[in-house]
Amino acid sequence: MQSHLIYTRIRALADEKKLPVIAVAEDVAASGGYMIACAADTIVADASSVIGSIGVVGGSFGFHGLLEKIGVERRLYTSGERKAMLDPFLPERPEDVERLKGIQREIHESFISLVQSRRGGKLAGDEAALFSGEYWTGARAKGLGLIDEIGDLRGVLRARFGDKVETPLVVERGWFSRRPGGISNGRMSLGLSQSGLAEEALSALEARAIWARYGL
Repeated sequence: MQSHLIYTRIRALADEKKLPVIAVAEDVAASGGYMIACAADTIVADASSVIGSIGVVGGSFGFHGLLEKIGVERRLYTSGERKAMLDPFLPERPEDVERLKGIQREIHESFISLVQSRRGGKLAGDEAALFSGEYWTGARAKGLGLIDEIGDLRGVLRARFGDKVETPLVVERGWFSRRPGGISNGRMSLGLSQSGLAEEALSALEARAIWARYGL
């Protein structure tokens, strides 16, 4: 959803300002990243970039067996038959899984339509493979029509706009390099509760798992 919001905003600004959009992929432009890249009129990637993953994925854990083993009783109160659907502390039900897969198929079809509308006749590969969730190197993606050029940000900008073009510097902050949450009496305070730290740790593990899917 967040990727689609970014995609929509880029297209709205491009149409409003009447300006072409260039997307340059570095490490990975896959799944939601590729959806955002499709907002561009031209997609550029390094030969070793990871491109594609046009699919939908969701995951969870199942803890009900663990709770039974350690003697913990799960108490959950809901109003609505499916309000606790796929709760990780309850046994998985086939009908809940099928419901989730139906939602995933719907989102996947929307993703496919978006790619087809933006890449159109440029797509050269078998659609069953292109939209299977598989991903490729930038070099292979160019042959499949998923990107337009092999290159890098600085080279592309210089080739299009001259040697004096200003190349923007984008820095991604890691968890340990983030600015502390607050400053009080000259002392820095992280401003993170224990629950906040736990959420940050889980978020970092989830991000690591996502990168690992692409071998990075």
